[in-house]
Amino acid sequence: MPSAIIEVRRNYSPEEEAGLMEAVHAAIVEAFEISPVHRNVALVVHAPHRFIGRTDCPDPERVTNVSIFLLPGRSVEAKRRLYRSLVERLETFGIPRVCVLIRVHEMPAENFGVRGGQALCDVELGYPVDV
Repeated sequence: MPSAIIEVRRNYSPEEEAGLMEAVHAAIVEAFEISPVHRNVALVVHAPHRFIGRTDCPDPERVTNVSIFLLPGRSVEAKRRLYRSLVERLETFGIPRVCVLIRVHEMPAENFGVRGGQALCDVELGYPVDV
């Protein structure tokens, strides 16, 4: 049930936008071994003057931030798989690897409200988080 927010500073076509969100979701599914039905990915397109990024990015218009919010428990190796998969998948959209910043935010289950207003700590997930 990880959720993600992708932030970019350029416009993409609707098909590319959908592809970016699918790519991020697929990387999360692959790295954390979760069911693909657990989807929650948003894309935020900033006006370029409202989003500055890394100075070592060869194409400043391609600066991309990916924030992933999830429960604690994933191993460092699972997170490494996520980072590798994300930059590989985003590269297919012309985003250089060095232009991608990935932030993982681990939050306790009581900090998620799901399924009609229940605390996630009170819900059976149906999948492990210790991968």
